[in-house]
Amino acid sequence: MPEPDDLWSIGELAARAGVTVKTVRFYSDRGLLPEAGRSAGGHRRYGRASLDRLRLIRALRGLDLPVPEVARLVDGDGDGGGTALGDDAVVRDVVAARLADLGSRMAALRWRGAALRLLQDCTAEERAERLALIGRVSTPPDTAALASFWRRWLPPGLPPRVVGLVLDQAVPALPSDPSPEWFLTFARLHAFTSALRPAKRESQPTAHRRESGQRPAVLYEGLTEAFVLVSPAVRAGEGPRPGDALDRFVAAYAETANTRDSTSFRRALSRQLAAEPRLDHYWELVARLSPPGTVTPGAAHDWLARALTAQTAPGAPTP
Repeated sequence: MPEPDDLWSIGELAARAGVTVKTVRFYSDRGLLPEAGRSAGGHRRYGRASLDRLRLIRALRGLDLPVPEVARLVDGDGDGGGTALGDDAVVRDVVAARLADLGSRMAALRWRGAALRLLQDCTAEERAERLALIGRVSTPPDTAALASFWRRWLPPGLPPRVVGLVLDQAVPALPSDPSPEWFLTFARLHAFTSALRPAKRESQPTAHRRESGQRPAVLYEGLTEAFVLVSPAVRAGEGPRPGDALDRFVAAYAETANTRDSTSFRRALSRQLAAEPRLDHYWELVARLSPPGTVTPGAAHDWLARALTAQTAPGAPTP
């Protein structure tokens, strides 16, 4: 027990610690800063350990830890303080949680910074358009709306594995530190998707319509294989041509329609694909959001459709 001459009043402790009396009283009232004793008049008295404890509390609060977390961390011995922390497992848990929270807040700040830079150097008309786009997404944004669009656009009953494959390729991953241009492109993709009405029958490809005997799950399995085969050619900038990728592409559609690949089927499929709704703008935006060298399903499908058109054009050699 410290001698009375070694004890300080609440004001003396506050002055030594460089804080206000209100701060000392706040931590004392919450049990974080136990008193070393009381004066004859009932006033609080604190010792050297209390000063060490107060400095520890201030250090933890300076790391933005809330008071309840600080209370979990400080070592609560009965003489009013010390600089020891509590149980090591608790310390690790609290620090890990705060690091995760800090990471989330830093990510949010980076996204807000990108949004603000979008508004910095542009014309008044551009600023108005960008504000409208930014206002439709959260900061930081998420991809839930894009995933929801694809779940509504894809035909019902697809196996979860197939749906997962489509979402992995169709929904761009969010960067931790986006550029203003990336944010603007993502906002445009979000707005474009929100304006589409995938539930309408006329917006759906023929291969999605089960009532006509189509088997969409077979289609997406086959298209995935065809896109893998064609990706090197698309990435290299080669022009559309016949080959294994085109054959697998056509076979996917033939199997979906429960028919066989033939010259007449290829010609009919070419006409069908030319007349159906397309998501070209979606894939253009996704390509801009993807790492360099990425071949999107849209780009692969377009390459194969053009190869089919060239192969079935009048005067072309019979496939």
